[in-house]
Amino acid sequence: MGKQGSPRSSLPKKAVLDVSYGVKEFDFRFSETQQSGDPFMGRRGSGGDNHWGKAILVQGLRNDSVKLAACKGGYVGKRPIWWLRRHFRSIIFTILLMCLIFVWDSLLFTILDNMILQNSLTTPRTIGEERSTMHKFEEKSHIKMYNRLLNLASSSVAETESRQGKSKFWEESYPQASVWKPCAEKKSARGKSRNSSGFIVISANGGLNQQRVAVCNSVAVASLLNATLVIPKFLYSNVWHDPSQFGDIYQEDYFLKILKNDIDIIKELPPHLKSIDLEAIGSLVTDADLLKEATPREYITKILPILLRNGVVHFLGFGNRLGFDPVPAELQRLRCKCNFHALKFVPRIQQAGSLLIRRIRGNDVARSMLDKQLLGNFISDTSSEEHHPLEGASKYLALHMRFEIDMVAYSMCEFGGGESERRELQAYREAHFPLLLERLKDSEQLNPDELRKLGRCPLTPEETALVLAALGFKHDTYIYLAGSDIYGGESRMHPLTTLYPNIVTKEDLLSPNELAPFKNFSSQLAALDFIACATADVFAMTDSGSQLSSLVSGYRIYYGGGHAPNLRPSKKRLAAILSQNSSIRWKSFEDKVRKMIEESQRIRVRAFGRSLYRLPRCKGCMCKHP
Repeated sequence: MGKQGSPRSSLPKKAVLDVSYGVKEFDFRFSETQQSGDPFMGRRGSGGDNHWGKAILVQGLRNDSVKLAACKGGYVGKRPIWWLRRHFRSIIFTILLMCLIFVWDSLLFTILDNMILQNSLTTPRTIGEERSTMHKFEEKSHIKMYNRLLNLASSSVAETESRQGKSKFWEESYPQASVWKPCAEKKSARGKSRNSSGFIVISANGGLNQQRVAVCNSVAVASLLNATLVIPKFLYSNVWHDPSQFGDIYQEDYFLKILKNDIDIIKELPPHLKSIDLEAIGSLVTDADLLKEATPREYITKILPILLRNGVVHFLGFGNRLGFDPVPAELQRLRCKCNFHALKFVPRIQQAGSLLIRRIRGNDVARSMLDKQLLGNFISDTSSEEHHPLEGASKYLALHMRFEIDMVAYSMCEFGGGESERRELQAYREAHFPLLLERLKDSEQLNPDELRKLGRCPLTPEETALVLAALGFKHDTYIYLAGSDIYGGESRMHPLTTLYPNIVTKEDLLSPNELAPFKNFSSQLAALDFIACATADVFAMTDSGSQLSSLVSGYRIYYGGGHAPNLRPSKKRLAAILSQNSSIRWKSFEDKVRKMIEESQRIRVRAFGRSLYRLPRCKGCMCKHP
């Protein structure tokens, strides 16, 4: 058979044979397609090979018509009838198949048009806007600020995995930590006064950890003013949405027992005081009446006269209302005694906490004083007093990462998400932080780069992953993540989960039935995170200023016996290190990060004005034994 464009043949018989070429070729390729399972619908969507059956058929017929036209005109009319009869079925089959294809195409286009119309009715956006939204989503799902360092970290973690040994940061960097021992439980030298000056009522705001600080401060204030403390009430917050009260989280009777020799505590106000309008008589004290970090002198000059006059004072929204200095050592001791000894979680929280720890470690043996203090009798004791983990028991690192949307938005920083991120965070600020925006209008604003250099930006999961990799933690490190509401979700977590896939939360470790009693009680859920973080082999935080990180690290110092390391990066120093992302070598990055962490672990006595809940190494709280 002659190819298209070849000299026309003078043999009419060959022309007759070539008439069926298109049909034969089409039948052959159609059978091949059926065998390979490639439907016409898929072929149509593939682009370059669209409608190949029709193209070949038309081309074949076109070629044949050209060839026949070259022959003598009389010959075409003289074709025998038997030829038409012989190929009649093939011709009919081809025509029917072409009709079927056109019908199928029309049906597909009708369905697609209806789908597009329905989408346009339910979501008033154009196709161009839809594509733009999808593009933004893809960009957001792959936000990375330090691609080069991440690649280096990935290689380093892979190399670390093949080596024997472990990261040195599983242990305290300074053995001197073990010489500090708890001693806040000692009895008061002066004892409590017999004559009470009145009753102190506390309404604590905030979440679990803010309320815990308020309770401890209220114990110190009651002792300072020689007053009787009513077991604190917890305010319902529109942020936390938790109606839990003191007795839902802490053991009331145990609280009364531990502090009975220090101050008088009762569960309820006497009946004759319950009906009094405390605001009307001037006994309601708010944040406006008493500034944060107030000194003992301010309490004596401002609050004691009200207490003596009315017999009762109600502190509304009582939080950080007592400064850390200058405060007498006896009051510091009481705060520590309350925090580290008197506040025990209720048995159902201890039991759920013990389930968390057992499922992380794979055993039910208490390892240290931390376990005993936080879990009570729900984890069995061990005959050994050794604080190191038992042989064969799995280790885990607890991570508290403050990267929720409220923290991110409030920081005024940027995190590589471009214009869509800026609009999203600005909308959140307008809805939740209008006072912040109003205040910023009247002050000179720092740009996001300056804020990052000053260490005011929360660490992202990506930055957290780089720090852990630089510290030598292996790919299979088991990580408990406190809280799980990370801004950006899985897309933001991707750099961290890629390097460290063994990340779990309480929702992963506890069944829905086991979590059911704590559902809609954020403070009680936070108590489970507190337990898992405090009893971890290593506790890593991304923001040392958060109450959970502060209280957990202090608890680990107090009961850890020098074997409960805390990893606290300096955001300012880390920002300076990360600013060299485009040029710094991985070895240099490792050295700088490790030095930063080691310096934060130095054994320091609490400095003036610093939180004793985070740094309990101070007079009246911990004692140094040679």
